[in-house]
Amino acid sequence: MDLGLRGKRALVTAASRGLGRACATTLAAEGAQVVIAARQHETLEQCAASLREATGSQVIAIPADLRVAEQIEALVQQTVAVLGGLEILVHNTGGPPGGGLEDCSDTHWQDAYDLVLLSAVRLVRAALPFLRQHPGEGRIIFLTSSAAKQPIAGLVLSNALRPGVVGLAKTLSRELASAGITVNSVCPGRIATERLRQGQQVQRALAQGCTEEEAFQELAQEVPLGRLGRPEEVGALVAFLASQQAGYITGAAIQVDGGFIQGLW
Repeated sequence: MDLGLRGKRALVTAASRGLGRACATTLAAEGAQVVIAARQHETLEQCAASLREATGSQVIAIPADLRVAEQIEALVQQTVAVLGGLEILVHNTGGPPGGGLEDCSDTHWQDAYDLVLLSAVRLVRAALPFLRQHPGEGRIIFLTSSAAKQPIAGLVLSNALRPGVVGLAKTLSRELASAGITVNSVCPGRIATERLRQGQQVQRALAQGCTEEEAFQELAQEVPLGRLGRPEEVGALVAFLASQQAGYITGAAIQVDGGFIQGLW
């Protein structure tokens, strides 16, 4: 299927590795022009060079810290300046640190709020004037987590804030429908990324003498499909949601989790 993304202009945040990189890779492979953003300048430049070589598409690195309002505004302005416009916005962030309620201070809560939820508000607000210039083509996609639908033990910050991003997306899907802009959330489950390797369950298993492969196998046993997800499987869904074929999908929160989430919605 040709997704019709050739020549479309996209901004993907937290894209130097993991799920953000997978999304940027898929969009670029489909012919989109992509700006990737992350905090680490050198790593980001290396990622952009790698994606250009792998896909043949224009991939540009613009460093930005999504916790800083001025850097978000500058990121969007620079993106539009180098690409000449913007049709696709993919909001992704690193996850907040793990811990329960008593482990998290007010500073932890404020940092997590700035990173996960307020950055989404600020990024969309900055990008909207440019997305509105392309009626019927504007796409906003939020990468969240399965925690938005089913809380994960030991991740109180993520459990509290990820649903807020889904709520924002649902609200925006109605507010922006008349402009032809679709807004959707993607909720990854257990995907084999560096973040999963650094997660509490894997680190606990390693401390008990398990190998990383054994720790991953233990996690996979709790997934009905019996395996961990691949980052490119998340990227494929994001690319589809960015396409014209997905023009009648908006306000959805779609999990990519191998059946892990047990709820109906």
